[in-house]
Amino acid sequence: MLEWLGWLGTLAFAASGALMGVQKRFDLVGVLVLAGVTAVGGGSIRDVVVGSLPPQAFRNEAVLWVVFAVSLLVWRFYGRVERLERPIYYLDTLGLGIFAALGAERGFTFGLGFWGCVFAGTVSGVGGGVLRDLLTGQIPGIFYRNRDLYATAAAGGAAVVYAIYHFLPDLAALALVLGSLTTIALRLSSRWLGLRLPTPRVGD
Repeated sequence: MLEWLGWLGTLAFAASGALMGVQKRFDLVGVLVLAGVTAVGGGSIRDVVVGSLPPQAFRNEAVLWVVFAVSLLVWRFYGRVERLERPIYYLDTLGLGIFAALGAERGFTFGLGFWGCVFAGTVSGVGGGVLRDLLTGQIPGIFYRNRDLYATAAAGGAAVVYAIYHFLPDLAALALVLGSLTTIALRLSSRWLGLRLPTPRVGD
């Protein structure tokens, strides 16, 4: 089930990247590149960090073909897809949770400590979005107040995965599920409750 959910997350990330490419009036190649970077960029950075080369996405040809197909569909049916903002948001949240958990698990497998696993999980979840924002000339959303918690939610889920693997190995089978659910709960609750990280009071 996690594998299928991971595919859903990849689809959501690819669609969000392609949508932004169309909104920025990129040509077809630009849309394809932006969708690919958003979908597999975070996982690729994670694999580089843990020393798993070449990155897993480039060893799984099916992922790249799926990203290619999603990009073409968004290009062709842009008007209809744009109206799916809410479903894409929830799929994006699902993908964030899954990839954060999988990234932390991969970091633990490669012998990283707590902070290494949290970083691997966080960058796996948010790295693609950061690259997407940079390529479109925007400040990445994780660096300023947004509508909800994003990188913080991914870090929380990654921390849960590490804690279970390290302190509760008997529950290792549930680690990915609980880590994913933690990220999803943190992001959704932050939007519903209006939670924000503090920022400096410049000029006070």
